[in-house]
Amino acid sequence: MANRSDTKTRILDAAEKLFAERGFSETSLRLITSKAEVNLASVNYHFGSKKELIRAVLARYLDVFMPIASSEIVRLQASDSNASLNDIFSILVEPLLELNKVRAEGTSTFLQLLGRGYIESQGHLRWFITTHYGEHLDQFVKAVADSAPHIPPAEMFWRLHFTLGTVVFTMASADALIEIAAADFNEQNNIETVIRKVIPYLSAGVSVPVK
Repeated sequence: MANRSDTKTRILDAAEKLFAERGFSETSLRLITSKAEVNLASVNYHFGSKKELIRAVLARYLDVFMPIASSEIVRLQASDSNASLNDIFSILVEPLLELNKVRAEGTSTFLQLLGRGYIESQGHLRWFITTHYGEHLDQFVKAVADSAPHIPPAEMFWRLHFTLGTVVFTMASADALIEIAAADFNEQNNIETVIRKVIPYLSAGVSVPVK
């Protein structure tokens, strides 16, 4: 049993790294098995398909992030019924940073993986996330909508997707941005400071009145 568990973890670790670096479409099962030093039969045994492997890689993070994020939103709304968008987005920072305990550099890896799914139009991932974590997502969307009641639902749909796109781009280029800020402005940043920098921008963009 220990060997089976070890094999499964090696496959997940190898797949995660390759998916984040190369994308889902450009990463073959053969490449994953080579990096994990296992045979293809092991992948089929533990996951059944590449799609299931992709979902399992994301689930390691989502299973941690989603419940904590939901709890933080509930706690925020209980203490402040008029919480601002900035407050709601900010409350997600600590749950995101908790992912560093799942894996080294887990926060940035998770956001990169989400970005890959977004850019590559992995429809099965949308189905997986909404099916398995829909209650948590609905809670977040409702909290955002309650904080910006002047934004119609259809417009909020677009703005939340623009928000996701901004986060995806920022996280995909975070290392380069950190290096540029250090060289040009003598700023010392890490993944947390980058996330906190983008929050006021997101909040302003989501809440600006419709003309």
